[in-house]
Amino acid sequence: MAQQLGLPEIVASLLVSRGITADEAPGYLEPRLKDLLPDPSRFADMDKTAALIATCVQQQHPIAVFGDYDVDGATSAALLVRYLQAAGGIASYYIPDRMVEGYGPNIAALRKLHAGGAALILTVDCGISAFDVLEMAADEGIEVAVIDHHLAESRLPRAAAVVNPNRTDCDSDHGYLAAVGVAFLLAVAVNRELKRAGWFTDRRTPDLMGLLDIVALGTVCDVVPLVGLNRALVAQGLKVMGKRQSLGLTTLSDVARVNGPPGTYHAGFLLGPRINAGGRVGKADLGARLLTTDDREEAVGIAMELDRLNDERKRIEANVLEEALAMIDTQDNRAVTIVAAEGWHPGVIGIVASRLKDRTGRPSLVVALEGDQGKGSGRSITGVDLGAAITAARQSGLLINGGGHSMAAGITIAADKLDALGDLLEERLAGQVARAQAERALMIDGAVSVQGLNIELAETLQRAGPFGAGNREPRVAVTDAKLVKADIVGENHVRVILSGRTGGRATGIAFRCTDGPLGAALLGHGRKGGTMHLAGHLRVDHWQGAARAQFIIDDAATVD
Repeated sequence: MAQQLGLPEIVASLLVSRGITADEAPGYLEPRLKDLLPDPSRFADMDKTAALIATCVQQQHPIAVFGDYDVDGATSAALLVRYLQAAGGIASYYIPDRMVEGYGPNIAALRKLHAGGAALILTVDCGISAFDVLEMAADEGIEVAVIDHHLAESRLPRAAAVVNPNRTDCDSDHGYLAAVGVAFLLAVAVNRELKRAGWFTDRRTPDLMGLLDIVALGTVCDVVPLVGLNRALVAQGLKVMGKRQSLGLTTLSDVARVNGPPGTYHAGFLLGPRINAGGRVGKADLGARLLTTDDREEAVGIAMELDRLNDERKRIEANVLEEALAMIDTQDNRAVTIVAAEGWHPGVIGIVASRLKDRTGRPSLVVALEGDQGKGSGRSITGVDLGAAITAARQSGLLINGGGHSMAAGITIAADKLDALGDLLEERLAGQVARAQAERALMIDGAVSVQGLNIELAETLQRAGPFGAGNREPRVAVTDAKLVKADIVGENHVRVILSGRTGGRATGIAFRCTDGPLGAALLGHGRKGGTMHLAGHLRVDHWQGAARAQFIIDDAATVD
């Protein structure tokens, strides 16, 4: 492959290890939408929904987009509103308050939007399990179309249309899409419908490609597999993001101190958490407002507020995590970790569940109790379908509400049902968890010396990106690295200075590890100048206009 395609050998090795053939490699390294974008008509109800929307646009009937309060929901809502307004339609968004309204459409909000003039309401990133609410809405003559990607049951909610690649009767083969990816395909379908009607004869056709920065952000942050169409959406969307055309994203990037060309790390760890912070601990609609505003002063104000809220979220999260970790120590070793307590902020339980999952190596569910009910958020491990188990729990009557996908789920549950839920998850998932843990390993793509941790190698590895779920970032082992120095920096991170037996020096950092065995090992060997084998990711870091290699340490082993 290296000889045939003129690739560096390490890049060819990465592709082969991921099952990519020489014929597939060019399209994998340079994923293009024109090669991977499906005909939207392949999705059940897509043409029906596009026709409903196009009619509203042409007749100037207002459309309301009801979104979820996470990044996928905010980007989905912002994308459709921006597209519809650019197409000459009348569109607005509505993001529910996490604390007051909870997840998904509620009848009070739908009534309010309908009374305000909305002829059609689109639910995005939610709605597929809102059976009772949408039944009431239909009875009252409120027209709703569902645009979702979460696991669907054999029955569908009563709606004017339901677009979801995870419908049991949808054969699009794109069930891996985030909601924002589905929303983008809907915009493509509406655009086609309006063109057929001659709507753009004397109007400018909206720039669909210019919306890909929003698509990339939502796709990365929803942690869906970066395969197939998702790779093209993210790869092209990051290029659009780098052009700094979106006022909201550009402003947020500056506040978040994004240096250099944006990548999946910037989207997932710098921009996404700030967009999320509004829905978690602040005003739920801040993210959608930022992504739709054309007012520079407003954009700066929102971006700074989201940055402040993100700091507040970190403090709240740290307190909840500390309490949750204490509970784990007293738990039986069950397949799924479940912790619950009064007073926990519902806005951070998803992040805490992710932290617990990383600590325990098991799916984790964190429940914030209030009186006799609780709201919970779960995160799973590769190979364990948490979303399907939660759907089964709701169908069995254990949950007030619940749903999700394989890697994440949300629930509303009566407090006295928690033990029964634990039993059901144990029964359904114990085998999956055991198999996943047996197959768990730290996958290494190659070994290098300390001298090899350079910018040239970092830039070479990036050619196989974008990296994320479904296309893991390359991991290298650094052999015989002497720890010249190790110290604690920032929020319990450990920074090390390395030297190699054959020469060279490099710096590395292990994040959030001071209270675990990795941090103790690095600090201990750093004090005595010990030698270790290290494993981690080599990334390109841009600082003050200059590119440098940054080694992110995942694990370490002593040298016998």
